Amino acid sequence: MGRLLGIDFGTKRVGLAETDPMQIIASALDTIDRKEIIKFLDVYVKKEKVDAFIVGEPKQMDFTESESEKYIKEFIVELNKKFPKIKVLRVDERFTSKMAFQTMIDSGISKKARKNKGTIDKISATIILQSYLDSI
Repeated sequence: MGRLLGIDFGTKRVGLAETDPMQIIASALDTIDRKEIIKFLDVYVKKEKVDAFIVGEPKQMDFTESESEKYIKEFIVELNKKFPKIKVLRVDERFTSKMAFQTMIDSGISKKARKNKGTIDKISATIILQSYLDSI
């Protein structure tokens, strides 16, 4: 059994989370510059067996696509081209940034540290991945 990778895609940064090899627990992995994400994933996939990429699907409150969805779809095309044997699955990511911010507050992370958007991105990726795990 391989890992699952959670992806919170942004046009500047990409938050990443991973499961353990048994696919039980989601943990924050890293935040990568958008321009470097395919290179990072290529190195990661060579070291670890990955069963699927779990990519956040941002939606409006009325369930229509968000404006960022077109960039995410372009990214998914890149993923499919580079890693054709790895499934790409989508998970509704509404409220993940707010949940990530609240998680940081609840964890006692300082106000200064909470301003680090990279931390929010990787916590959001963890929430996306955990949402997927909870649904299966």
